[in-house]
Amino acid sequence: MSARRTVPTSYDVAKLAGVSQSTVSYVMNGKRPISQATRDRVLAAVEELTYQPNAGARALRGRKTYVIALMVHLDSGADPRDSIPYIDAVIETARSRDHDVVLITTDEGPEGLKRMAGRQNCDAFVLMDIRHDDDRIVTAATLGLPVVLVGTPADRAGLDAVDHDARRAAELMIDELADTGHEHAVLVGEPGGTIPGQFWFISAFHDGCRARAAERGLDFTVVDPARRGWTGVSAVASRLLEFRSRRLGLIARTPQVTEWLLCLAQLHSLRPGVDLSIIGMCADDVAASFDPPVSNVSPRAREVSTLAVEILFDRMDDDHREPVVHLVAPTDLTRRSTTAVFAEPSALSAR
Repeated sequence: MSARRTVPTSYDVAKLAGVSQSTVSYVMNGKRPISQATRDRVLAAVEELTYQPNAGARALRGRKTYVIALMVHLDSGADPRDSIPYIDAVIETARSRDHDVVLITTDEGPEGLKRMAGRQNCDAFVLMDIRHDDDRIVTAATLGLPVVLVGTPADRAGLDAVDHDARRAAELMIDELADTGHEHAVLVGEPGGTIPGQFWFISAFHDGCRARAAERGLDFTVVDPARRGWTGVSAVASRLLEFRSRRLGLIARTPQVTEWLLCLAQLHSLRPGVDLSIIGMCADDVAASFDPPVSNVSPRAREVSTLAVEILFDRMDDDHREPVVHLVAPTDLTRRSTTAVFAEPSALSAR
């Protein structure tokens, strides 16, 4: 039987690098200046031993836990393509700063925040899925710990917030339809009685579509499915496709709805990019993976979450700047196979 492989410790790193364990700790956490030569020896030993600092062990030696609590809504009907990039980016950015992440479901509400803070299980919080009136905000602002919101509430209670500029994304989508000679734009609305005003990013997207369509001279309609899922979208097919004789463009706010619109077009023998257009709000890699590839605006989920965690670390380092809302703007719309060009090229306005 082969010998069991032991997990390397900071003692092993210190021994290999010829330094003290405290020096290894200072190199890893950056708390004290270390000469470049010593730092290089320690990092070389870390790489050779594949040493991974343990957050739990560090917590036993000081007040910091080196843990960030992420509170997120885990809905069984949620599309992983929409939510997972936000969560992944929080975890990756925290780990790059030598911190772990613990997940809390939003079902726990303010009590989940109090429980984590009271037990001193974490150093800071990232709150996602922020509603317009969110009962977690007041509690979060009184914890005495750094908190950053991913989303925009009506009242931030003095907390930083990071969000995607959904209004600008909507404008890009409407511009794409206007620039390519469409006459009517239809937005697939929120299913099952969801009110856009419950979330800022949804209401901003709806308002942006409506206002931009008026500016660009496009007729605009919102069709709200009565039920969630494919059954809800397929049930309103006749309303979604009612204006297909008028150079129709369909707009989806999520990757899941984008996929359903492609299915809907196929069921009705309509060719996206020829008979009508479909434009979705989804990540670039997701948009390119559809058949056919979909014209899209990316919500830049990873950039939003990365910025949120970077701001959180600034707050943990006693940054006293005034808290603000940071909107991450979409870079541009990417035109793919599902944009139908109805106008003559000479008639297209310059982008």
